[in-house]
Amino acid sequence: MPMCGGLTDAKDADETVQAICNDVKKHAETKAGKEFEVFNAKSYKTQLVAGTNYFIKIHVGGNDHIHLRVWKKLPCHNGELEVTDIQHSKAEQDPIEYF
Repeated sequence: MPMCGGLTDAKDADETVQAICNDVKKHAETKAGKEFEVFNAKSYKTQLVAGTNYFIKIHVGGNDHIHLRVWKKLPCHNGELEVTDIQHSKAEQDPIEYF
């Protein structure tokens, strides 16, 4: 079980994480200032806070990847998703770290 506030080990993205990516794609594009050719989750880490932070590595076309931090709020706040940060110019081999 992950420690509250600490990041989990990286895991391969699953259907749940891809669904989160699909839900926030437009918000991520707005934050990035451009549209993405593809938006496929590759791997992720989580952090337990007042909800869950997802740190997700996403393939966005060609050799380009981004790292996206998405906050999934607690159920008492309707479990809403919020894009809180983005890192550009990432490579497939770049590790996901806290940002």
